[in-house]
Amino acid sequence: MAAQEPIWRDFVTAQNQGNGYLLATTITPEPPAADPARLYNFQRWTNAYSVQTDLRYKLQYNPDLRLDKKEAGTWLEVFTAYYHFVGKLLAAEEAQNATKARDADWAAVYEGWKEVVSALYRGYNNTVLDAWTIPCLYVAGKYLRVFAIKADETAASQRDSGMAFGGGIEEDAFASAGQNDKLEDAARQINRLFALCLSDRAPIEDSRKWALYYMANLLFKTYFRLNSINLSKNILRSLQAGSAEMPPLTAFPRAHQVTFKYYSGVIAFLDEDYATAEQNLTAAYNTCQARASKNKELILTYLIPTQMLTSHRLPTSTLLQQSPHLDRLFTPITRAIRSASLHAFSQAMEAGEEDFVKRRIYLTLERGRDIILRNLFRRVFIAGGYETPKEGEAPTGQPMRRTRVPVKEFAAALMVSGAEVGDGEGGVDGDEVECLIANCIYKVRSPLLLLPRCFSTLFLLFCLSHHLATWTIARVMETTRSRSQISAPCSLDRRREREKEADEEKKGKKRQLIIYPLSRAS
Repeated sequence: MAAQEPIWRDFVTAQNQGNGYLLATTITPEPPAADPARLYNFQRWTNAYSVQTDLRYKLQYNPDLRLDKKEAGTWLEVFTAYYHFVGKLLAAEEAQNATKARDADWAAVYEGWKEVVSALYRGYNNTVLDAWTIPCLYVAGKYLRVFAIKADETAASQRDSGMAFGGGIEEDAFASAGQNDKLEDAARQINRLFALCLSDRAPIEDSRKWALYYMANLLFKTYFRLNSINLSKNILRSLQAGSAEMPPLTAFPRAHQVTFKYYSGVIAFLDEDYATAEQNLTAAYNTCQARASKNKELILTYLIPTQMLTSHRLPTSTLLQQSPHLDRLFTPITRAIRSASLHAFSQAMEAGEEDFVKRRIYLTLERGRDIILRNLFRRVFIAGGYETPKEGEAPTGQPMRRTRVPVKEFAAALMVSGAEVGDGEGGVDGDEVECLIANCIYKVRSPLLLLPRCFSTLFLLFCLSHHLATWTIARVMETTRSRSQISAPCSLDRRREREKEADEEKKGKKRQLIIYPLSRAS
């Protein structure tokens, strides 16, 4: 009987001190480092036939315990389920350690742990277990997800090796059913625990709501693994609806805060709500402990692309060098953007495509091309210098930058940068260049390439109504005297036909864009 003393000693101490975390160690699937044989000793302490009798004696007739009848009955259910679970867990681990992984029944382990979770759920649902014991819910939800993933991975490997067979010929050959059966069931069970905490009406000091964010974070992890991110929004809505009756987020443990802000930011990021994403991810990064380098790396994976779009801020080399993974992913991209090299940017995107797609940041990073075009066109404008004073014109105090930039100068910059603007005959496709400039104006990415105010408003309204993202500027202005006449944009194919017919009329004329000079804010 002495072999089982450590687990009961911890149980008695936790009950008398109200220590929920110590109590949770008595039902954890992982033995403590100081007592690695705890699970074996507990399993050998009794047998399946007399386990309830022995447990009842320990719970009801222990002079050091002060449990009422209902609470003792609840813990009897929990430890009975835990005893049967331990037997299944040890059998699976022994089979796996003996290089007989095919014989390890992780599905049975998952079902055994699910019984432990159900016993705990009934105890909380019947208001038998106090709020200080909620670390037991942490353990229940955490390992429910762990064993579900393990069971699904084992089932998948058996299917791949031909050990598992379908039910019949009528099954769809391309059906994905059965890929994550256990994890989907675990999500439902964890959702029950989340609802159990959310619906608690006890005073806040004795409420199960202190477990809400931990359960919400578990659901986020599970839904992301199941690729059911939309279900995460239901959790956010539930928390928002009940926020008036909940403690503030800052009152919860820091680990809960960081994880919740991280997943909230990623969800907003995937919804392209980059302002909210930046707010949540920045809060997660600032709250994260300095030593948690892995967590900071995960946060920066989404914060860097977010700030690249919201404020055109790029990470410093010092920040990226702190993580080899981030350095490998983002250093080539930031160099390409800073040097305004479209060719280098394309190479960087191609090299990291697999990682970018896996983390769902590829499309966001792809928008960095707009920043490169903005920087490139800005350099062309600045390199153009200043207007030459006209004859007889009195010099002004401050020189004015050139307001007419030939399209060929933008084309030359694009060619040097590696843009595909060739016409296939060794020349430059002016229509393609004008199309890129029009897109910059349409997306309002650059304040440097603006038409005069009265015309830019009309131009943008036309863009919104005709989807000018794939159109070009026919003629921005005929002459400097008739600025009020803007020719209607047309498609590239139609434009080429019209230019062939009007070659003679265009001889000697240079196509120009009229832009505002740089303001001091630029």
